[in-house]
Amino acid sequence: MTLYLDVHVLQTVPPSNLNRDDTGSPKTAVFGGVRRARVSSQAWKRATRRDFAGLLDASELGVRTKRAVELLAARIVARSSVEIDAAATRAEAVLLKAGLKAKPARNADKGGLPQTEYLVFLSNGQLDRLAELALPLDADLDPRAIKAALRADQGIDVSLFGRMVADDAELNVDAACQVAHALSTHAVATEYDYYTAVDDEAPDDETGAGMIGTIEFDSATLYRYATVNVTGLRANLGDDAATLRAVDAFLRAFVTSMPTGKQNTFANRTAPDAVVVMAREDQPVNLVGAFEDAVVARGGYVEASAQALADHAVSLSAAYGTPPLATWVTAVGRKTASLAALGEQLPFDELVAAATAQVRGALEQSA
Repeated sequence: MTLYLDVHVLQTVPPSNLNRDDTGSPKTAVFGGVRRARVSSQAWKRATRRDFAGLLDASELGVRTKRAVELLAARIVARSSVEIDAAATRAEAVLLKAGLKAKPARNADKGGLPQTEYLVFLSNGQLDRLAELALPLDADLDPRAIKAALRADQGIDVSLFGRMVADDAELNVDAACQVAHALSTHAVATEYDYYTAVDDEAPDDETGAGMIGTIEFDSATLYRYATVNVTGLRANLGDDAATLRAVDAFLRAFVTSMPTGKQNTFANRTAPDAVVVMAREDQPVNLVGAFEDAVVARGGYVEASAQALADHAVSLSAAYGTPPLATWVTAVGRKTASLAALGEQLPFDELVAAATAQVRGALEQSA
């Protein structure tokens, strides 16, 4: 049996610019024939990974970087008495044996170490293993041992979000988690904040602003969705206890995190209005179809969005005869009351505990 955890979130954000395009405008998308606010999956995955630092030990996490030579060299120095330049040369050689080419850094003239040609996602455990294989410096490097080190100890974030190595598909890791682009449940229009700043030291007879500018923003009730293939996650991690920690951390971090775009300007951080987690064994089901007809405000969007989500979930289950194994709901206030029809209502901590218990039971059953 393959077990999936689907996470559905309704979250209202005030004027904000969470995720902007190359012109500084809030990202948008057309869905259901109307313009929606959008926050890219990459932005929310980044926010989720950043929150892992407060939920998991660093030994279970990794880093996505071009600076693998620098990180590996630092580990080599910590395990020996070699100088940083010799350690960097050895680190570059180790990565080359793994098929990861490095090139001189832009600041090489100032002592900058070589960098890989693209971002590489490595767990801290893998970097530790590579440092051990690098010593002693005069020993031959075994490419098979190096690649084996990069196939083991993937860490929780690499196991969840996957890794692609363009030069060697053997080192790829299939992501156990998928995150959708967040979309507003309703139509939006981008607005403009024209602002001025006054020079505090300007003389009294000087009029006008010291600075003027514009910032684009929108506000929205967002539908957010992610799914975790628990079976695939267990295969990546190779350990039941680590899988349970990963599920717990992902649920907490994905639900409560927020991208930091223009946060200082708008102070737009909010908590979700509702969280619905469904355990399924057939396939992941994104419920964004609930909002193909853009929600129309009735004093606000939350109540109508919650009703649309509840109705669509019930209709899909009835039409296909594939209800989820279990559903848990955390909802705030009367406007989300319609979601109670989907499953057991719980405070968020208890929802996470219930979903994790479901995963534990599935793991024990498949052992």
